[in-house]
Amino acid sequence: MFYYFFYELLYRKYSSQLSLDVLNVFRYVTFRTAYAAITSLALSLIFGPFVIRKLQEFKFGQEIRAEGPASHQAKRGTPTMGGVMIIGSVLISTLLWANLNNWAIWIAMLGMVGCAAVGFADDYIKIAKKRSLGLTGRQKLLGQLAVGLAVGGLLFAFTDYSSVLSFPFFKRFQPNLHVWGYVGFIIFVIIGWSNAVNLTDGLDGLAVSVTTVAASALTAFTYITGHAEFARYLGLVHTPGVWEVTVLGGALVGASLGFLWFNAPQAEVFMGDVGSLGIGGALCTISILIKQELVLPILGGVFLIEALSVILQVGSFKLRGKRIFKMAPLHHHFELLGWKEPKIVFRFLIVAILFALLSLSTLKLR
Repeated sequence: MFYYFFYELLYRKYSSQLSLDVLNVFRYVTFRTAYAAITSLALSLIFGPFVIRKLQEFKFGQEIRAEGPASHQAKRGTPTMGGVMIIGSVLISTLLWANLNNWAIWIAMLGMVGCAAVGFADDYIKIAKKRSLGLTGRQKLLGQLAVGLAVGGLLFAFTDYSSVLSFPFFKRFQPNLHVWGYVGFIIFVIIGWSNAVNLTDGLDGLAVSVTTVAASALTAFTYITGHAEFARYLGLVHTPGVWEVTVLGGALVGASLGFLWFNAPQAEVFMGDVGSLGIGGALCTISILIKQELVLPILGGVFLIEALSVILQVGSFKLRGKRIFKMAPLHHHFELLGWKEPKIVFRFLIVAILFALLSLSTLKLR
């Protein structure tokens, strides 16, 4: 909206008649990304108390599973579904600052909102039925599958998106998955990563602080990949148009910081599945658009470790009848070892920063 009004409408049409050179900054994606982050942060901080108050009035309180750590029972009734604050702030900020004539920005928002809608349904069922489980596993998977199919279908039906897979560290190894193979891969990425973020959301401030770091690194990747000269120099697959998605990445960083203000220990609000699945959908859809899906396991290493801990725990119990961890996901294991919640969050955040730096190093190691 701002791009169209200040640059396309005012600057390009009337700059020769009026002194409007200052409006030229609206053409630069770096400028709009910075202000998208500031806008989403401001929206989260301004409307956060209102959202929390409304969630309390509607009695949208968190249900705590009985088999979880006993200390978590004190959190029962804390307002949940606060993820609408994150998704709403990102959407509004992106609509204000992005070039809405760009196809990639709409597909990125589709991936985020689609996964958030699945999470919203899951949260609502939990609240309505007063239980810790919402949608069945099959229902959730079907919803995520539909989002992945929509994203993949739109990419190949209406754009010149390549079906060649890009591998970090192996510059010359670029297998062609062909259309349906790549669509299947996109579905796998969206299901896997949205659930990985969801599993990480178990401690006050954990998922959103790790998201802030991962989204910051992914925003840098998006800018570099979308810049034709940088992409060519670094051996990255350049897809024209994805540069604009940098704005959404910046908005996600700002919204995450704003939500962290209210979600830091002791949390005043939880993001719920609408937030965790929506964030996961945004991260993996951006990585798909810039063809860095295989960098995501490094960039979002904490999310991957949390998901793997659950897979290993379930697999070990089914095959051997023994558990590897005291409890999964991994953050609960450290809780039962006696680590305090803030210590776990800060240490996981340090690890997340390390993974983000490692992912950025792959730009040269190709």
